[in-house]
Amino acid sequence: LWGYDCYPAVVDVIKESGKSTLEKAKAKAKTNFDQFINVSLNIAVTGKTGSGKSSLVNALRGLKNDDDGAAPTGVTETTMEPTMYEHPEMPNVKLWDLPGIGSPNFKAKKNLKDVKFNTYDFFIILNSERFTENDIMLAEEIRKQKKSFYFVRSKIDNDMSSEKMKKGFDEQKVLSIIREYCQKNLKELGNPRVFLISSCYLDEYDFESLQNTLEDELPEHKKYALLQAWPVCSAASLEKRINMFKRMTWAASLVSAGVAVVPVPGLSAACDVGMVVLFLTRCYYAFGLDERSLTRLSEKVNKPHLKDLAKSKFVTAIREKALTRLQVSAALAAISTVEYLLSLLPGVGSAAAAGISFATTQYLLREGVNDLADTARVIRKEAGLASVH
Repeated sequence: LWGYDCYPAVVDVIKESGKSTLEKAKAKAKTNFDQFINVSLNIAVTGKTGSGKSSLVNALRGLKNDDDGAAPTGVTETTMEPTMYEHPEMPNVKLWDLPGIGSPNFKAKKNLKDVKFNTYDFFIILNSERFTENDIMLAEEIRKQKKSFYFVRSKIDNDMSSEKMKKGFDEQKVLSIIREYCQKNLKELGNPRVFLISSCYLDEYDFESLQNTLEDELPEHKKYALLQAWPVCSAASLEKRINMFKRMTWAASLVSAGVAVVPVPGLSAACDVGMVVLFLTRCYYAFGLDERSLTRLSEKVNKPHLKDLAKSKFVTAIREKALTRLQVSAALAAISTVEYLLSLLPGVGSAAAAGISFATTQYLLREGVNDLADTARVIRKEAGLASVH
């Protein structure tokens, strides 16, 4: 197994660092891991009636408008009161579909309090045409509460379809005209950025720019939730997720090492299994390897066979709910036994047990992340979406 050679080094670090330093490292690792797994993110989507709020909420949850559990959509106002939708795989990430601006159900100054304003981490203000005084009034109220807001011009695919019928069509020129027109109406707010997106085609236009902006402006722990929950919109977006999970394997492994110093047979192994399963399952969904994500990708590029490429060792284990089998092998069982025996020894025993647990968990997590990452890359390459931009 990879990682055996590093056991002595890990044990030495644990021994030499001193108990207080080790305890601090474990406490910090546990905090980071807990934030990574449990951090909440509440996103409010508001804007003009009919601008496509519900469609965006569905797209950010990886759902089609006609999927079970999707926010209802239609040509008339369908959101009559603030409605919360959990992300299917990340229940701690919640998207709130608010009544449309300009409808009888939403008055900016009054209703910001009624819709539990402080619940939201940031607001997406949506419009499918031009931004109006209502949008500006809402943004000003949000700013007063020291919350972030982002203007999104939706249904760009509809604009492109109409403009393509004209002679001399230039997509970039049309996008520039739309963006400038929107920004012109928002000058009194200090020329905020306007992101042009299509809920039907998140990998086109400005969706990735919006994601990058949110990553830059959200607190670090909130960024964890964003990268785990939002759809994979590009190869660059996928690589960010891969790097995030790779970095987090150290925190998970240190938490494992903290459990290993307790001389209770089977305790460390049970903890390791739980963390490995949870961690790699999150990884699986974040990389877009679940059935729903692969179906949408297959339909988009018209390549039904893409789903057949997701048959690696770890993908199969996750789908069959058999991840624990990957760990409960003769070699790992032996490690668990040695770990228990060493934990009974005074001083060095506990440190050695912690070192073995750390290296074992680190190995499993790295193997899993690399396996899932390579599978996701192969699928995107086959779909013709492999270039990082």
